[in-house]
This record gives sequence, structure tokens and C-alpha cells, in this order.
Amino acid sequence: MTHTTNPAPATPAPDTAVPTTPGTRLAAEQLAVRYGNREIVSGLDLVVPDGGFTVIIGPNGCGKSTLLRALARMIRPHSGRVLLGDRDLAGQRTRVIARSIGTLAQAPATPAAITVADLVARGRNPHQSLLRQWSPGDEAAVAAALSEVGMDAHADRLVEELSGGQRQRAWIAMALAQETPILLLDEPTTYLDIAHQIDVLDLCSRLHAAGRTLVAVLHDLNLAARYASHIVAMRDGAIVAEGAPERVITAGLLREVFDLDARVIPDPETGSPLIVPRDRRAARLQPPARPTPAAAPALAADQKESV
Repeated sequence: MTHTTNPAPATPAPDTAVPTTPGTRLAAEQLAVRYGNREIVSGLDLVVPDGGFTVIIGPNGCGKSTLLRALARMIRPHSGRVLLGDRDLAGQRTRVIARSIGTLAQAPATPAAITVADLVARGRNPHQSLLRQWSPGDEAAVAAALSEVGMDAHADRLVEELSGGQRQRAWIAMALAQETPILLLDEPTTYLDIAHQIDVLDLCSRLHAAGRTLVAVLHDLNLAARYASHIVAMRDGAIVAEGAPERVITAGLLREVFDLDARVIPDPETGSPLIVPRDRRAARLQPPARPTPAAAPALAADQKESV
């Protein structure tokens, strides 16, 4: 990848500086992130495909969520930069970024006694100002977000009364109400049972099909392979491989990234890669080898000679 020269530190730009069109490119250049003296992400380059559903995979502690938070400017890089179009996010106002990038954190804390509609309405905060208060346009954006995630009928319910899958859809609706072309999701299926995981990822797939750019961190490799259009595999703070699922999800990569011995076969439903881990118990459960029948006479002859 060709790197551009870092410009002088930018001052916050006017609110029109970051475009909100679906073609806006999100990228990281030589990104390094540290927690204290420990480097979590090291010299990483990434271009997020416009209009794609990118899923970041990797073992625990490899830097997946740290990378996602850096892309959202939720944490400051130690070095390198994150670009939205040709603009460094470090020089942009938070409100401006929030009009282009929506973020769903891992297991967000739900405010007490808040209805679904009120939670989703918080997604309109980046569009509010002293001179621009709540408007019919905001009301329409909230209604559209609720409809998009199928939560219209639950608008007046308390979020704390919802099932796990419904609650996650409410949070996604809040992000959609921001009306951003890019949506970042940190482990959106965490703590959900398999049916609700599929429900949430089906929703993400519909958002992707409608033209949004999605980036998600997932732990379930088979779901990642089924839903993603682009896979980024990480280990030890670096990208090991990226590309279409059928190119990235291979037996060799699983050994390299996850230390996992597995077969990769076509998913009978979708044709996408399906990972079948090798049964490590098989070798341990095999009975001990028995002596061959020919060994018994030989043993008897040896014993006769010794007598």
C-alpha cells in the first residue's frame, strides 16, 4: 500500500468538512495503538471496502476491538492515522464524525427507565444544536430506524423489558437514526442465543444490501464466513490476511491465526466456508495396539530356547 506523507496537525474543520455520502472511504494508515507501554495494534494498514460488510476475526486479545474503537476515534492512536475520505479523523469534531460513522459498542449499558423510542431518539443528537432543535425530520428518522429493525410495535416499551435480541435491535436502531453511511459494530451478537444471533446478523445483511458500509467484530467464524463480504484476520495486533471469505478462511489460516486444526468445507446452505474442527479426542480414545498373531509363536519359541 502506498502511504501519503502525514500533514501538519489539523485544526478542527467546519461541520461540512466530512462528507456523509455512502462512497466515503474509511482507512487506517500505519496505525499503532498502545495501552500504557503495551502495544496492542502495530503499524496496521487497512482500507474498509465501500458498501461492504467487513468482519474482523482473530483470537482473544489480538486487537480486534481496539482496531474498531480506533476507527471510530473512540481511542487515540499512538501513531499513524485514521482517514475518512481524505480527512484525518484526529482533526475533526466529534459531532461531525458522528454524522458519518455510527458505532455500537460491545454490551452497551442501558439507561434506566428509558423507552425504545427515547433510546433511538438519542441517535439524533449529532444533528442537534442550539439553533436546530427537534424537528419533523428527526421524528421521521427515528420512525424509519424503528421500522428498519422491525421494532415499531415496541417503541413505547421500556428497553429493560426487551429480550436480548430485541434490545440489540433497539441499539442498532439508535445507530441507524444517526443516518450515517458507515456503521461499526463491536461483537453485536455477544450474550445472544443462536436464534437471536442470526436475527441480528440478518438485519446487518439487509443494511449492507441497502448500501451501508458495515464493519463488525465477530467471534463465531462460521457466522463471519456466512455473512461477511470481506474478512480481516488478525493476530498479535497485525493483519495476517484479508479478502473474500472463501479466500481467507482456509485450513492453513486457521492453524496460523487460531492454532486450530480444522477442515474447511462448503456450507450446504450458502456455499460459504464452513469450519469443522478436528476431533482432538480421537487419538486419545483409540485403544492400545494389540500384538499381531505372528508374534505369539515367536515369543513361545524364544521362551523354549531359554529353558
